[in-house]
Amino acid sequence: MKKYFKFEEYGTNYRRETMAGLTTFLAMAYILFVNPSVLSLAGIEELPEGVTRMDPNAVFTATALAAAIGTLIMGLFARYPIALAPGMGLNAFFAYTVVLNFGIPWETALAGVLASGLIFIVLTVTGVRERVINAIPNNLKLAVGAGIGVYIAFIGLTNVGIVEADPDTYVTLGNLSNSYTLLAIFGVVVTVILLVKGFKGGVFYGMVITAIAGMLVGLIDPPTGVNDVVGSVPSLEPTFGQALTHFGDIFTLEMLVVIMTFLFVDFFDTAGTLVAVATQGGLMKDNKLPRANRALFSDSAATVAGSIFGTSTTTSFIESTTGVGAGGRTGFASIVTAGLFLLALFFSPLLSVVTAEVTAPALIIVGILMAANLKNVEWDQFEIAVPAFLTVIAMPLTYSIATGIAIGFIFYPITMLVKGRAKEIHPIMYGLFVVFILYFVFLE
Repeated sequence: MKKYFKFEEYGTNYRRETMAGLTTFLAMAYILFVNPSVLSLAGIEELPEGVTRMDPNAVFTATALAAAIGTLIMGLFARYPIALAPGMGLNAFFAYTVVLNFGIPWETALAGVLASGLIFIVLTVTGVRERVINAIPNNLKLAVGAGIGVYIAFIGLTNVGIVEADPDTYVTLGNLSNSYTLLAIFGVVVTVILLVKGFKGGVFYGMVITAIAGMLVGLIDPPTGVNDVVGSVPSLEPTFGQALTHFGDIFTLEMLVVIMTFLFVDFFDTAGTLVAVATQGGLMKDNKLPRANRALFSDSAATVAGSIFGTSTTTSFIESTTGVGAGGRTGFASIVTAGLFLLALFFSPLLSVVTAEVTAPALIIVGILMAANLKNVEWDQFEIAVPAFLTVIAMPLTYSIATGIAIGFIFYPITMLVKGRAKEIHPIMYGLFVVFILYFVFLE
């Protein structure tokens, strides 16, 4: 084992790798409860006609299994201390844009996730993936990531009534005297304090403290026994295999845009996370990532597996940097994290205490962290600032990640051409320009 993971070369040991794996798990354990809440549209009381909810218990199991399998593949095959799980942003796009906004059945949306994972595998194996990523300007990548962050935060704020609809101003400050809204605000404050103080699992710990506070003041029903904390693994039957059964429903222009969005966002998440983790851990060689294709294959394989289980796109988590910060340097840390996700399968009864008020702070804080990408956009160049700003602002205002991406990718070639920077526009961007024009013509 030591030889396979090259402990001596990286100057590490079992204890250090185990602590790194545990640290990473605690930093991202919130996804076990946030993902079922998001995919089941827990914050939406009344659904439009024809829209149905995913079973949160089945999604919990799918989330844990997708995270465990993806992280295990990453650890054993790519040998990196990187953990995977259904990604924030992608789950919001799946639930609020594809299912709620577009009215696409969640079964078909899962088929779209499966298709994106299969395409990702082909692009990785053939080497096309790098060319596609390089074709998309870095400023737009940053804007997409930041826009998703703003969008996620907006969802968190509206789900608990901190922000609500208004007939005159469209949105306004909610009723802050509402007990449940106050609990969510308490959760935001606590989580912010934990993160500012440097707690690596601050988001997870913030959820725990908020849930306990909710129980103490009578807003959340506390567990009454061991069976309310530890129980049998929830059945996957409501979601398992739906992606395969409905695969034939994805061949529409609308689903093409959905699949492309899954692909783009996963591209950015994965590439950014791999570079960030490898750089922090000193794993880069000659400014390149060794075994990059193996890491990318692990990510795409996890997406395929997760879609079949019944969850949105599985991707590499930036929270893996916490484990690297704790000393993790090899895939053994990932094996530890994967084992903890499997153990977490038996704690599904806790879903009953993880209400919208408990998950909303996580959405808001993760949104803030993602919005940090804004600092690297070249705002002083107006031809860049226009598509970047429109990408970011359109996502929350249209309640659609896909629409934000479409607007940004349409304006980018226009502003660059007018500025006389046509040589900097990759041919792929012109193709995407046409696709997104058609998106608005036929779908909007």
